[in-house]
Amino acid sequence: MKLLEGKIALITGGSRGIGEALVRKFTEQGAKVAFTYVSAGSAAKAEALAAELGGSTKAYQSDAGNYTQAEALISQVVADFGKLDIVVNNAGITRDTLMLRMTEQQWDEVIQTNLKSVFNITKHALKPMIRTGGSIINMSSVVGVFGQQGQANYAASKAGIIGFSKSIAKEYGSRGIRCNAVAPGFIATEMTDALDEKTKEGYLASIPLKRLGSGDNVANTCIFLASDMGAYVTGQVISVCGGLNC
Repeated sequence: MKLLEGKIALITGGSRGIGEALVRKFTEQGAKVAFTYVSAGSAAKAEALAAELGGSTKAYQSDAGNYTQAEALISQVVADFGKLDIVVNNAGITRDTLMLRMTEQQWDEVIQTNLKSVFNITKHALKPMIRTGGSIINMSSVVGVFGQQGQANYAASKAGIIGFSKSIAKEYGSRGIRCNAVAPGFIATEMTDALDEKTKEGYLASIPLKRLGSGDNVANTCIFLASDMGAYVTGQVISVCGGLNC
């Protein structure tokens, strides 16, 4: 039997990068998957992904950072699928620059997309999940654990996710809801593909396993947390970083 057979999962930011790997792996393990994308420019790719994976997967255009849209999304997913067992808050952006150069807009955009989105989706998802229990997985980062120059906004958002996840785990554990954070390190995505070789070599030198991680590495960890294999794991931060955070 597949690890997520019979489960309904919602994954935000699921049209590319780690999000796409999550959608594919969760579907592979038997879950029916709802996933989101934000921009109209991502619609064709998102719909193609949903079509490729079959009728058990559906794409929704929704901004998780918008409270009203998040509420409408949860209502629609429950209406379409009948319940909600798993939430992966994966949507995220970067607006990197040194603090003295950082604008208020760059700060606000990152906090809204990365952190407020987790509040929005979790708050509305808790209502249907309280009846059945389930697993909430919030995508943090090793940058949220140890910080990074030029990423004060991103680090703050990802550190906030850790505290948020631990609090939700304590508040709703008695209702059968588990909440954990996953902290990826340097993962091979479209963003890292665009880096020059010297920058990539610098990253690799700091990673004990001497390679970038893959979206599948992150997705497999999330499958463990979403499945019954992780039934006694809550309030934790699991780094998927090749030893970068050890």
